[in-house]
Amino acid sequence: MTRTPDLSTATWRKSSYSEGGDNDCVEVADGYLGVVPVRDSKVPAGNPLIFGTASWSAFVTGVKESL
Repeated sequence: MTRTPDLSTATWRKSSYSEGGDNDCVEVADGYLGVVPVRDSKVPAGNPLIFGTASWSAFVTGVKESL
């Protein structure tokens, strides 16, 4: 089971595929060992999704291959 990291000081960055939109973006926080926190920019105070690094890497690879 993956524990949710303390994200109170997280630095979030927008996906490079977000096309520059302010509120239609996926944001990720880097620097968490073994996990990648992901959130919806429209709901920054909402609960983020927490992916294992291998799962996140597979997802990103799949997205890139589908473009």
